[in-house]
Amino acid sequence: MEAHRLSSTKPVQSLKPTKKIPLEEDTGKASDALPLPLYLTNALFFTLFFSVVYFLLSRWREKIRTSTPLHVVTFSEIIAILSFFASFIYLLGFFGIDFVQSLVFQPSPDVWIAEDEEEDDEVLLAKEEARKVPCGQALDCSLPPLPPAAPIVTIQKVFDEKPVTVLTEEDEEIIKSVVAGTTPSYSLESKLGDCKRAAAIRREALQRLTGKSLSGLPLDGFDYESILGQCCEMPVGYVQIPVGIAGPLLVNGREYSVPMATTEGCLVASTNRGCKAIHLSGGATSVLLKDGMTRAPCVRFGTAKRAADLKLYLEDPDNFETLSVVFNRSSRFGRLQGIKCAIAGKNLYIRFTCSTGDAMGMNMVSKGVQNVLDFLQTDFPDMDVIGISGNYCSDKKPAAVNWIEGRGKSVVCEATIKGDVVRKVLKTSVESLVELNMLKNLTGSAMAGALGGFNAHASNIVAAIYIATGQDPAQNVESSHCITMMEAVNDGKDLHISVTMPSIEVGTVGGGTQLASQSACLNLLGVKGASKETPGANSRTLATIVASAVLAGELSLMSAISAGQLVRSHMKYNRSSKDVSKAT
Repeated sequence: MEAHRLSSTKPVQSLKPTKKIPLEEDTGKASDALPLPLYLTNALFFTLFFSVVYFLLSRWREKIRTSTPLHVVTFSEIIAILSFFASFIYLLGFFGIDFVQSLVFQPSPDVWIAEDEEEDDEVLLAKEEARKVPCGQALDCSLPPLPPAAPIVTIQKVFDEKPVTVLTEEDEEIIKSVVAGTTPSYSLESKLGDCKRAAAIRREALQRLTGKSLSGLPLDGFDYESILGQCCEMPVGYVQIPVGIAGPLLVNGREYSVPMATTEGCLVASTNRGCKAIHLSGGATSVLLKDGMTRAPCVRFGTAKRAADLKLYLEDPDNFETLSVVFNRSSRFGRLQGIKCAIAGKNLYIRFTCSTGDAMGMNMVSKGVQNVLDFLQTDFPDMDVIGISGNYCSDKKPAAVNWIEGRGKSVVCEATIKGDVVRKVLKTSVESLVELNMLKNLTGSAMAGALGGFNAHASNIVAAIYIATGQDPAQNVESSHCITMMEAVNDGKDLHISVTMPSIEVGTVGGGTQLASQSACLNLLGVKGASKETPGANSRTLATIVASAVLAGELSLMSAISAGQLVRSHMKYNRSSKDVSKAT
């Protein structure tokens, strides 16, 4: 589609300095005095810098292994240290000074005035000529950055009869270069220094390339700086997911209002009914059984005997303390708990388990595992590391090892629901629930060959809470492993219900937990950030809340099925007669 300029009653203003820049002067440059071309000199010092850094790190690592004092240096190390400082000073002087000057000596907005539209072309040409001046590859060689330009000519593009406005000519030029492929879309944030502006330009370029509208995808109202380098790459907007509240959920004597982000009607209402039944019956009890994140690299040897030798070494209790010291260097909170090995011919799978504080801990345990693998290379030089993860962990996949051994937080939660509550709130009977649980959650799941799926819909609640609190939604796969048990107690009058979940993977720091919306949901639960009193307490509390919410969801859904209410409730709450397209 072509962009059409709209006429305006106001004169078009173009940003231009009052003082013209003399580009014709042939001024001398410091780079002219170098014996080599500038790009060769830069390459030489880059190579020297990284080479000596690698050399020194290798030497110091060897000294640590051999217990040699670090201050004892050889002649070659002295030369390397001097080379390091020389190359560092050169690179700092070449790149650092210009960068600081570009930040400090920015022109004041008062020096720019309005001029004719014909002179805009001259400024653009002048900028292009200025970019031809030799400089470092990591520098922006354009003229000093302009302050944010005021809107000039309004340019509209029409997608499905909805206009999208491009505000400045500079943005228009960048959009054209992205569409043409001369400017990589992924580099916009680093080039512009403005994450929201980069997202807007990338969004417009995408619409022009595809011819499809993104008008329903919001752009404003989000902090794009907060996701740079850690949550999402190449953003063009954000998806809105409603958050509902179930509760109060009474667990271990405390009440929680549970945030659930979902687009499935009935889910929050059903879980809320389960919370009510639990609260009226005195609350639930949730117990943490185990807390340890896992990572399992795969290594290979020339023979099965050598693989077996390493297995015996790792599982020898006498070697555990040494391995723990090596592993624990990676973090203040990561502490090795155990090592379990499985061998397949010449291949060995080593499952490390460690505590990770209030973080979910995948990165933490991975760094510790890498330390141990580096340490083992000394005694097992023929060990070939195939991958830091060999799927024996097992992450984001249903696996029996997680179901049996556990991963992350292992939790059991129980409650005794009074007979009157079962009849009046849940609209069913104790006998019907016990029979349905046996035939559906136990026998039916066994007939289906379920792996950790002996429940009604644990993943529904886990996914909703994970999205609301900034967890990794993909880990819903193993985190939803759950077996739901029901039995009649107190002479058949009351219902005892429990859920056992061996691999709940949650954290309250890192990843998506630091985003504003997700952080607010964690704050609602009282588990925002790291625990200052007891490291790991917040993440463990969150795991018990997740299990308790699953208990409430299981209780309500099973009651709805037992009473024949499932279809009616979904037709009422999950089917809308409103024409959404017309409303939009």
